[in-house]
Amino acid sequence: MAGFQHSHSPTEEARDPVAERFNARLGLLLFVIYLAGYAAYVLINTFRPTTMEVVVFSGINLAVASGMALIVGALVLALLYAALCRLPNGGRA
Repeated sequence: MAGFQHSHSPTEEARDPVAERFNARLGLLLFVIYLAGYAAYVLINTFRPTTMEVVVFSGINLAVASGMALIVGALVLALLYAALCRLPNGGRA
């Protein structure tokens, strides 16, 4: 029935395999960047917990500052991904 399509996916004709491949690779690259930061955070907490007690600024220790940096970093990477995926030609202007 016409008009009852509730899917948010584009139609098969509107999909661009090159753009989808670019978006997938970009997503994986940004995920690896975030994973490296998170792995560093976890490894420092695991093997050098006293390092996280160092006050970096205004009474905030490194554990809190780096945890907030991970949250902000995830938001920045998500916004970067959204912006790059909207570029024409699969991100290549």
